[in-house]
Amino acid sequence: MTPPARPIQVLPDSVANQIAAGEVVERPASVVKELVENALDAGAAHIRVEVVRGGRQRIRVIDDGAGMGRQDAIMCLERHATSKIASARELRGVASFGFRGEALPSIAAVSRLTLETCDESGAGTRIRATGGTITSVDDHARARGTTLEAANLFFNAPARRRFLKSGSAETRVVAAELTSLALAHPEVAFTLTSDGRTLLDLPADPGPARRVGRVWGSDARASMFGFVGAGKVGRVSGLLQRPDQARSGPRRTYLFVGGRPFRDKGLRDAVRRAYRTTIREAMRPWFFLYLDLPAGEVDVNVHPAKLEVRFRDRTAVEGFIEDEIRRALAGEESAATLDSPSASDGATSKVQDPAPESSPSSVPPVGDGAGAARVRESAKYAPGTADRSSDPSSEAADAQMALFASGAPAAADAARPVAAAEEVPVEPARLWQLHGTYILVEVRGGMMMIDQHSAHERILFQELMEAFGKGGQPGQRLLFPITLTLSPAEYQHVEPLFGMLARAGFEVDGFGGNSIIVHAVPNPHPYFDAEGCLREMIGELTHGSELVRAARNQHERIAMTFACKGAIKAGRELSQEEMRELIDRLFATDLPHHDVHGRPTAVRLSLSELERRFGRT
Repeated sequence: MTPPARPIQVLPDSVANQIAAGEVVERPASVVKELVENALDAGAAHIRVEVVRGGRQRIRVIDDGAGMGRQDAIMCLERHATSKIASARELRGVASFGFRGEALPSIAAVSRLTLETCDESGAGTRIRATGGTITSVDDHARARGTTLEAANLFFNAPARRRFLKSGSAETRVVAAELTSLALAHPEVAFTLTSDGRTLLDLPADPGPARRVGRVWGSDARASMFGFVGAGKVGRVSGLLQRPDQARSGPRRTYLFVGGRPFRDKGLRDAVRRAYRTTIREAMRPWFFLYLDLPAGEVDVNVHPAKLEVRFRDRTAVEGFIEDEIRRALAGEESAATLDSPSASDGATSKVQDPAPESSPSSVPPVGDGAGAARVRESAKYAPGTADRSSDPSSEAADAQMALFASGAPAAADAARPVAAAEEVPVEPARLWQLHGTYILVEVRGGMMMIDQHSAHERILFQELMEAFGKGGQPGQRLLFPITLTLSPAEYQHVEPLFGMLARAGFEVDGFGGNSIIVHAVPNPHPYFDAEGCLREMIGELTHGSELVRAARNQHERIAMTFACKGAIKAGRELSQEEMRELIDRLFATDLPHHDVHGRPTAVRLSLSELERRFGRT
């Protein structure tokens, strides 16, 4: 039945306010978010949140911020009343959390609201409102700051109230919302109580690493490392989980821009791309990213609840994030470690808390801080390293290899005066092979254990991918060609790949039926079994594997399988020169600490951890 037509009319304020509240106030967590953001805008150093029955019965937010005078306190309950902006032009670079002037009137419209506030004048005010209507304004003595209480949420909108979850479920959402804001502002202390029980008690912290440790424990904090990156797009800093610590299942991923938490699938995908070939496909690393972009490059006024933002040049931002994280994953900090959380705790806190006043132009690229040039200079004097001084792309590799020059000063010691590089005695790094599989290396900060097979995998993968970009790598002609008989499925799968295999160094032709003949093969090392490698590659390419499925394209599939099957095997005894060459080539790659399966190539053990274990500290 068609409802009778009604004339168009302007809705009463009470109805309009409830409609507006529907956009801003979805559930108790929405109220907490808006009130805490107001407290942050007021410069609060400590924010206390109290909820009863998940916020359905009562939400109270107490802060020690600037507070308000009586006139402002009354005005803040009016729609579109705000002190944050005065013109539309200011929306482009708005830095505050609240700026629309909708939150408080929307919350007041669907609750019984009490506002207590006092500014620097010392004259306090208490305002009570029910359903959006102010019922009383009184004097109220209190310290500077503001207390806002919203009781009986949705008391006048029973349909909305029925959609709320149980008290425990709503409390979990409130805790998640407050955790996000606490991570965005580690310099502010936060407390959350539910039904009188303290759920969060976070004192002010110097940076995000300490806060992550307080929320999820020291193991979570120790599994991450800090980084800072800067470029034309802006500046990014934060915490990344070391690839060896990534696990499947739920993960913690947080994005912040200008101190504001937000959601963005595109940036999360950029992080995932940056981790490629360092973790297995099913692994889901944690990350906490803090973006600082120039004013006008990001629009925060695109979502009713300010949960999403819009970038002026999204492609540039995503590419910047991917490149900077990839660069951070190339550093030693991303390598697996045997250090206990207590030993690595202090080191972690030094690298992820950049000075807040730093501008993008003043932040050095990752791995190139004060003294990095000094390390690169000293690396040139390390015996056993190739002369790459004429190749600008080798600087990062030189900085990595400087770790193994036991006599040269460490980058961490760059703050101390050092002699010229020529005056520093440099000795070859000491190498030992364990069980024919692991190479033990003495480094300045302790020792490093390298898996020779995983290390060679990374080397072969990068070298072949680079060769593909230049047309391929040459093969070594065989005096006596090799003939292989394949299964029908294998032959059908490999025949279209003859050209690509040739660019990988395998010159292959059909030889009748399901047979192939191999005229040339690559020569990655003296112990290379060309026939066995090619058979295993064909089998894996035909039947699939986790490694093959992780590849983006056919070039990567060939390079990954060749690296896996062609690398030096575990159990192969190596000479000192062979071990030294392997390490040289490993640390000339882009991601030396991770193999193509997502396993570590090297594991660190710091000298401080050794001293702690032996009771020397």
